[in-house]
Amino acid sequence: MAASRPYVGRFAPSPTGPLHAGSLVAALASWLDARAHGGRWLVRVEDVDGPRCPPGTGELQLRQLARCGLLADAPPWWQSDRDAAYQEALARLVAAGLAYPCHCSRRAIEQALQARGWQPTRHGGTPYPGTCRPGSPGVVAALGKGEAGAARIPAWRLRTDRLQPADGLLHWQDRRLGSQHQDLALAVGDVVLRRADGLWAYQLAVVVDDGAQGVTDVVRGEDLADNTPRQIHLQHCLGLPLPRYLHTPLVLAADGQKLSKQNGAQALDLDRPLLALRQAAAVLGLQGLPTGELPLADWLAAAVQAWPWRPVA
Repeated sequence: MAASRPYVGRFAPSPTGPLHAGSLVAALASWLDARAHGGRWLVRVEDVDGPRCPPGTGELQLRQLARCGLLADAPPWWQSDRDAAYQEALARLVAAGLAYPCHCSRRAIEQALQARGWQPTRHGGTPYPGTCRPGSPGVVAALGKGEAGAARIPAWRLRTDRLQPADGLLHWQDRRLGSQHQDLALAVGDVVLRRADGLWAYQLAVVVDDGAQGVTDVVRGEDLADNTPRQIHLQHCLGLPLPRYLHTPLVLAADGQKLSKQNGAQALDLDRPLLALRQAAAVLGLQGLPTGELPLADWLAAAVQAWPWRPVA
């Protein structure tokens, strides 16, 4: 694990819209954890999915962070500049026999699962059944065809059938949630690394960049906890150090779902940054923080002292 390396944390927003209350909770948590460890805090703009990122949104998010006093210790990285690094990582996985092209459409995957008796569940994912994996029995050539019979541009997938644990479970320890495990091959199946539209998948980009930036601690919202086993498996496959993980509480909308743009999340009020920070601190369970008007730097210093997940060995 990351215990012997100098602490490096990061906040990695996707610039699909301005930061909102939920985004600030994740940003503040990662900043506080870095400061409580006496470490470095980085910002990485995860704009790898370019069509979903309006021009100028990344720059807006950086201004919002600065307005809240959350300043990075190095210039930000932009994933849109990292194509060569992702291509090199994929080439390594292909050369090692760990990644392969997949021609399956979403409809074909669902049909293959239904043929095996699989039933979708509410909020559940769609595990990949391995239909294009080299050596898999019963690979159907028609899965690689579109509606008119034309060959599909392939996605690229990472094999999950070569996991090391004897019980088939991938285990990890979350600093807040405790002991965790998942049967990755059963619950998720082979992970997409590059999509059929040519865009890099989040899982590959985040793992490659965390490795390149020397990230030792990933602090992010609890909704991303189920990404952790996929990323740990990919870290193993690429020979990268494993960071520690801390998944924080979420800001919930009125319907009980995670706050997002889709259910009414409003952009941060840049005229009242201290109020926004106090609301984020309440979600994180920070106690005994000063009230009243005071400089942001003083409030943030007190928040570091109140951080409940203290440095770990």
